[in-house]
Amino acid sequence: MKQALSIAALVAITLSANAQSILPGNWEGKLDAGSVTLRMVLKVQEADGKYSGLLSSPDQGVSNIPIGPVQLKGDSVFFSAGPNANYEGKLNSEAINGVWHQNGMTFPLDLAKTEKPSEVVRPQTPVPPFQYESEDVSFTNADKSITYGGTITIPRTPGAKPALLLITGSGAQNRDEELAGHKPFAVIADYLTNKGYIVLRVDDRGVGKTTGSRKTATSDDYAKDANAAIDYLKSRKEVNPKKIGIMGHSEGGMIAPMVAASRNDIDFIILEAGPGVKIYELMEDQSAASLESEGMPAGIVADYRKLYRGFEQSLITGTSEADVRNKMNEVMKAWLKVAKPGSIEIVGTTDSARAKFIADFVEIYNDKWFMYFLKYDPQPTLEKLKCKVLAINGSRDIQVLPKSNLDGIRQSLVKSKSKKYDVIELEGLNHLFQECNKCTVAEYGTLDQTISPKALSTISDWLDKNVK
Repeated sequence: MKQALSIAALVAITLSANAQSILPGNWEGKLDAGSVTLRMVLKVQEADGKYSGLLSSPDQGVSNIPIGPVQLKGDSVFFSAGPNANYEGKLNSEAINGVWHQNGMTFPLDLAKTEKPSEVVRPQTPVPPFQYESEDVSFTNADKSITYGGTITIPRTPGAKPALLLITGSGAQNRDEELAGHKPFAVIADYLTNKGYIVLRVDDRGVGKTTGSRKTATSDDYAKDANAAIDYLKSRKEVNPKKIGIMGHSEGGMIAPMVAASRNDIDFIILEAGPGVKIYELMEDQSAASLESEGMPAGIVADYRKLYRGFEQSLITGTSEADVRNKMNEVMKAWLKVAKPGSIEIVGTTDSARAKFIADFVEIYNDKWFMYFLKYDPQPTLEKLKCKVLAINGSRDIQVLPKSNLDGIRQSLVKSKSKKYDVIELEGLNHLFQECNKCTVAEYGTLDQTISPKALSTISDWLDKNVK
């Protein structure tokens, strides 16, 4: 018996020693999250007998994020990647066979050792040397309360030139509107500057080199930031002051008309997936389209749309946080009586789960930006426009649905004083104007293309015809 125990102990020690020698290095696998498959790369480092790790997700544009200590006990591997995500697996000589846990869900994830792990590939991202001047700039608003950091790109040809400001979509974004390793504004600036246009792109308030707080800022405040950028463009001798315009993506496509309608010196605006209907309608359509893109049955999508609409109206009409919560509780009670069983699973099958679902929505009431956004109707502002307008949207966009929003923009521009406008739907493109396959939000980072050449040429051709 003692001999058997000794042999078993020796085997355990040998396995542990082998594991310790195998674990350091690069490990890569594919995480199948249902709607998308993501490459995951784990880099394990050893120092003084302890292991640390860096986690990358090339398809999400995430590289070398430090994680908690990598724990090795026998052949068992464990690490945490945040409060709601961790990995556990079994190590052998060739792989770590395990599972990824995140937000209560579990996904299989086997990692194989590799000498050369995958990296983020974004072939359209411009790299120097450029065929134009690229200058990092700094300027302030009128009362000097905010300093803005940006990049202006200027063609090397002589004479004053048309210029445009790029405005990012919602959320804190840098001057390149960087997302999942993609830098669409850098690509657009490079393309248009090579075509003869000056382009200014600016870090959002509270991001990068731009100061200021986002805590209580709304789209109206971001419009003021854009006004400061336009004033800066007008100060540049290289800019033709009669040919200054704005291009805004997503929420930026809402802000661009706000700025243009308030000034007399904007010659043109370009709306990339800009809203054309009331935002609460857009959000309802977006939530339904997102569920559909994940393969949710039509009946469940229809059920959820009704609940979402009720919650939105609770936010819009509520007079206090308590009032909003009471309204949502009543909406939930009524909805549970008619919803399909499969629909009910979305909000949870227990009272505590449903209370948490409601609480997450109630939090929106205290978000100043979101409440301003939710209540906004872009059509009255679009109707006030006097400048030239190009509105484009991808036919596969599930965040700003093309039909309703392009129709809304078109109907508003008919009532405006704009003498020249074009509304164009680009076939096969998503919200980022990528040529997509599944066309889900999760797919953005898995696509190497940053922006379709079709979108770029549509913009430049329109500018050449109507501005240059």
